[in-house]
Formats: sequence, structure tokens, C-alpha cells
Amino acid sequence: MAIDKKIKEKVEKLRDKLNFHNYRYYVLNDPVISDTDYDILMKELIELENKYPELITTTSPTQRIGEELTGGFPTVSHSVPMLSLDNTYSEDELREFDKRIAKNLISEEYEYIVELKFDGFAVSLEYRDSEFIRGSTRGNGTVGDEVTKNLKTINAVPLRLISKDSKLKDIEVRGEVFMSRPVFEKLNKEREKNGNPLFANPRNAAAGSIKNIDPHIVAQRKLDIFIHTVVEPHPFINHLDAMENLKNAGFKVTPVLEVAKDIEDVIDVCKKWQSRRNTLEYGVDGMVVKINNFEQHKRLGATIKSPRWAFAYKFPAEQAVSKIIDILLSVGRTGTITPIAVLEPVQLSGTTVSRSTLHNQDEIKRKDIRIGDYVIVEKGGEVIPKVVKVVEEKRTGKEKKFRMPHKCPVCGSDLVQSEEEVAVRCINRSCPAQVKGSIQHFASRSAMDIEGLGYVLVDQLVENGLVKSFTDIYQLKLEDLVNLERMGVKSSENLLTAIEKSKDRGLSMFIFALGIRYVGIKAAKILSSEFKSMDNLMKASFEDLESVEEIGPIMAESIVNFFRNEVNKKMISDLNKSGVKMQLLKKNKGKISLLGKNFVLTGVLMDFTREEAKETIESLGGKVTSSVSSKTDYVVVGENPGSKFDKAKILGVKTINEEEFKKML
Repeated sequence: MAIDKKIKEKVEKLRDKLNFHNYRYYVLNDPVISDTDYDILMKELIELENKYPELITTTSPTQRIGEELTGGFPTVSHSVPMLSLDNTYSEDELREFDKRIAKNLISEEYEYIVELKFDGFAVSLEYRDSEFIRGSTRGNGTVGDEVTKNLKTINAVPLRLISKDSKLKDIEVRGEVFMSRPVFEKLNKEREKNGNPLFANPRNAAAGSIKNIDPHIVAQRKLDIFIHTVVEPHPFINHLDAMENLKNAGFKVTPVLEVAKDIEDVIDVCKKWQSRRNTLEYGVDGMVVKINNFEQHKRLGATIKSPRWAFAYKFPAEQAVSKIIDILLSVGRTGTITPIAVLEPVQLSGTTVSRSTLHNQDEIKRKDIRIGDYVIVEKGGEVIPKVVKVVEEKRTGKEKKFRMPHKCPVCGSDLVQSEEEVAVRCINRSCPAQVKGSIQHFASRSAMDIEGLGYVLVDQLVENGLVKSFTDIYQLKLEDLVNLERMGVKSSENLLTAIEKSKDRGLSMFIFALGIRYVGIKAAKILSSEFKSMDNLMKASFEDLESVEEIGPIMAESIVNFFRNEVNKKMISDLNKSGVKMQLLKKNKGKISLLGKNFVLTGVLMDFTREEAKETIESLGGKVTSSVSSKTDYVVVGENPGSKFDKAKILGVKTINEEEFKKML
């Protein structure tokens, strides 16, 4: 049956209205209707599309969240490479950049556009017949991952352009996906409440979100985007003209576009925004300086990695002066005592800093840090606050030298320090701080992987006397959990299910979960493979252990001492009685082994640190080397790869992206 023409027209009008209001709200930040009125329009469109599903299009505002993606992401070859920018922290190097421009353009006049350099995640958006058809990540600059469904969840990404200009129908633009500071803080508070690991910074949160396989989760993260580049071919004369036209077409373009007639004007603009960076609700780490005229872009050209017509001025790490009010002590899961500086609250890189680790007693002595000192604080990598040095000229003579106490600040037990270490330790295994830390480690993803047992819940369990060691986790009952804060029946049942599943993690994860000093993920795999069962490992002598490849004398002694302890032996016996499997898991048929395979890592991985990726490969029998050769089997390519990627292509070595690497594991 043919659909009435009036129905079709009504659906199209609703879509146009919703696209317009998305533009007013998410791009211009100037809504003209209330949220309630917007929801009424959306509901009306949803009802019509449900009634007439043949009218649903991929660019309808109702289709921003699609079905869950399966597996990894398809790859996309960029029509024009997504190059990175040369950058500097130096004003003199900006002047050198200007001299190169003048030399290449000879006697031509030129002007600069100065814009914010966003601390986000680079993406490319493609439009055909005014409709958003594909979005991709930068990847290695030549090939990226297709993340169209995830980009559709960002309300500032127009699904259909609102411009009637036929010259804009087929266009590709590039920009930065980011997470605003308020959204980031709210997300981390929710993750903390649920016991999930926190994101280090907004950029990591944005990058991790856009590479999530479930668009519904991406939608919940409330990501945003600024468009800063239009890809050739295009009809525009200059960058300023392009951004104005893209804004009119429905894009949320970079909000700062300042014209500078010469390089001294450029430097003045950079200094101005360096002082204003913390007034913004999103992260910026510098300014981008571009030649305005597109014809001059073509004449200036590019190197293999960077355009010659653009340069980035990076802001230096922000510093502030604060006073050390006190030095407190933190007790880790292995009993290590870490001094923490309590600071007078100070604004730094857009956040309030009131604490900073001082690492250990030797570091305090080396920098001569005293209680009452004024110190220079900065954020390493815009994330972790650190004390750089003491402002000695501010000393009054009333400052107090710090002395490490002889007793644990949590349990009152004696503190000890071996001659070989700078660390001071509490040796009481029943110390509440160590109990909490060891349980958090036991339940972590790389250990017994008990989903839902985060540190907030661990604190409650220990403080309420429900858990005093690992063994008590497996004795928890529904009635123990339901009355805890933020724990209802459903979440309690989910936790008990996760605890039950953890019994089958196998020997290597269990060995790592025990928290034996010096035994990491890789060593746990080696011990599991060598001894096959917990019983065999517990009986192993120092000589047995030291004879195992990669198990040195220090680790061997630590393992022997751990299993000599009667408390530890009883704990393992109790866990065995609770049903925790302590034997080597049989490999599934067809499981890929990395035994004998050589890997090289290049670029930034989203879900692994470089060390984690290396440990994982080695734990499965593979080897990680620092350079690419004909003997290399795989080059794992992350974001912004280096020369290793180019060498792999020249030698014909197989390259895999992070998703392919995770599938392999």
C-alpha cells in the first residue's frame, strides 16, 4: 500500500525541524525551543517511523544510535593523508617557521589564522549528497578505523547538512572529538561510585569512547566535536571562508579563528590564549597557526608527515605555587609507605590540585621539602600533579623537616626498610590498608576479574567486617550485600555471579592475584606453565624456582617466603575448599599461540600501555623487539605511528591495528 504523500511530507518536516534544533543547541549553543518541546517532536517522528518503517533513513535524527558493532572496526583509506603538525614550545621557532614561509612564497603577501589546538581525538567525516556517509579515525595517517556508528551518536555531527549550496553536497571535513571537563568529571565520579577504573584525562576518555564497540555506551559519554579542516577538493578561497561556510552548513567549527598579519601578531595571540586556557570547558594544549589562503597551501606543499603551511605552538606545562600544609602517609597493598603532600588548593590546568605524591623519603631529602614550604607544582602530561622544587626565598625558618615515623599510620605496626630499597614498609599483612589494597588487586581484571568489586565496595566490605582476606569474598551471601550503600538486590546478585565465575580463571591468574612480591603477569604465566598446579608450586624449592628461565634469585626467594608463611598456606587451602580452580587450564583447540612470534609496537595504543602490551605478548610466548627487520612477524600499529610503520611497509612485514591485535590475543 502506498504511503500518503502528506505522511511523507510530515516526516521530512519533522526531520528538518529536529536537524535545525540540533544545530541551534549543539553547534550554536543557542536553543530556540525547550527540551520538552524538542522531545515532543522527536517522539512524534519515532511514532511515525515505527508505523511506517519504510520511511526510515540512515540520516534520520532517530538513527543516531545504531545496533552494536561486531568484532573490530573496518579500515578506511584516507583520500588525503591525515598528517600531523610540526610543533614547538619556542617563540623563536615560530619566527623560524615564518622565515621559511616568506622564503617559499618569495614576495607574496600572506596572512595567518590562529586557532585553538584541541586536546582531543582526530576524525574525518565524509558527506555525499549532503548526507553523512562515513566517519573514520586518523589511524596511521593513511588508513584509519571506520567509526561511523559511534560518530552518529555525537549530536554536533550533522547527519544531513542544512545548507542548500550545491557546492557543499559532497565534502570531507576533519576535526577533534573531545569530552568537556564537566562531562569528564561527572563520568569519573560515576565510575568511582561503581568501582570502575578512572579515566586519566578527558582525551583518553574521548579516545576510549570513540573506539568502543557499543554505540549505546558511546552515546552515554556525551562526546562533542569541533571541525577545523576541509579536505581538497573544495570550493573555498581561504580557511576563514571555509569555516564560515561549514558553520552555515551545520558544522560546529573551531570557535577561535583570529587573523594575524605577521608572526609577532601570531605570538601575541598565542600568549593571550595561553593565559585564558583554563577559562575554557574543554582541553587545549596549544595553538595552531595556519596560512589562510588555500592556493598558497598548494604551493607550500607538505613533507611526508606534516604540512609546510601550518605549525603548532604548544603551551608549556602549567605551574603554580602552593604551600605544603602537611605530609601524610599512604599505605599500599604490599605495605609500601608513600608520603603525600597536602597542598593549599591551587588551580592547575583547569582543576583544583590539593595533593601530590612525594614518592619516598629519599626524594623528599633530595629536594629538601619541608612542611610549611612554598613549592612549585606542575601537572606532568597535564594529568598527574608533581612537586618540581621548593621556593627557598619564601622560607621563614618555621618550616619543619619531615621524618618518616617508626609505626604504620593505619595499624600501628613497626615499619621496616631493607638495605637494598628506598621504600619503607609495614610488615603487618592484616593492616586494613593492605587488606583493602590486596583485595582490590585480587579482584582486578588481570587477576580474578571479579566485575563489580571495585575499591568503593571493597572499602565498605572491609569496614563492615564482612571481608578480612581473599577467602571471605567466596563466603559472601545476598543478605550481606543488599544492605550496603548503593547495593540493591540486582547489583548484589550480579556480584555474586561474578564471584562464582572467578573460580574458573585458572592457575596463572590465581598466582598473579595472590600478590606475591615481584611476581607480575608474565612471571605468573611462566610459573603456571612450569608447575601446572598450586600444590606443585607450593612445594617448589628455591633451586627449583631459580632453574626456571626468567625466574631470578630475588623472585625465587620471595615465592619461597610467601608459601612458607602459615597464614598464606591456610588462605590458599580455604580458597581451594571454596572451589577456586588452582590447576593449569587446558588450551582450547584452535587458540592462537604467539610462541616464537616476533612483534614490534609503534604508535599509541588505546587499551594498553606499551608495557602492558609487551607483557601480554611475552606471557603468550611471543617476543617484543625495538626495531623492524625481516625476522619481525607483526608490527602492531597504534595512533600516530613512527618510522617503524614505514619500515614495515618497505620490508613487507604484516601490520595489524589494535583491534586485530586484541582479536589475536
